[in-house]
Amino acid sequence: MLDHEKIHTFASKLEKKMATNRTFTMLKPDAIENGHMGKIIDMIISAGFQIKAMKYTQLTEDQAKKFYEVHAERPFYGELVEYMCSGPIVAAILEKENAVADFRTLIGATDPSEAADGTIRKAYAESKGRNAVHGSDSDENAESEGHFHFTAAEIF
Repeated sequence: MLDHEKIHTFASKLEKKMATNRTFTMLKPDAIENGHMGKIIDMIISAGFQIKAMKYTQLTEDQAKKFYEVHAERPFYGELVEYMCSGPIVAAILEKENAVADFRTLIGATDPSEAADGTIRKAYAESKGRNAVHGSDSDENAESEGHFHFTAAEIF
């Protein structure tokens, strides 16, 4: 006979383990505008990430305000919201062992002049404000940011 409590516990542990192996990214308007979408996606795949969800879309002002509300009190908030609505983005959920940390390494420092060689931002970012790509900074943020952009049915 099956022990349903053990099955539930196992399923919960597996779900948490899976969550820690996923991260969220957005290719920002400058990367799309400058024709870097394919090259950045290629770097992501070449680094061993699997794409579990992806969409090409454009944020509304309300969506950008909500997504970046953590920065609402910062002086750059209005400029950030305006920039993120200025053109299309590519939102994606990525999977790989140690996904958040490995992706943060792949994208490089926020300021491309400080980013390591071989990183996405070193190769494709214009400036600290137009830095080509967003990457979640924690497992919790990866999950909430992913769910902000995708329904459960869109995630594989």
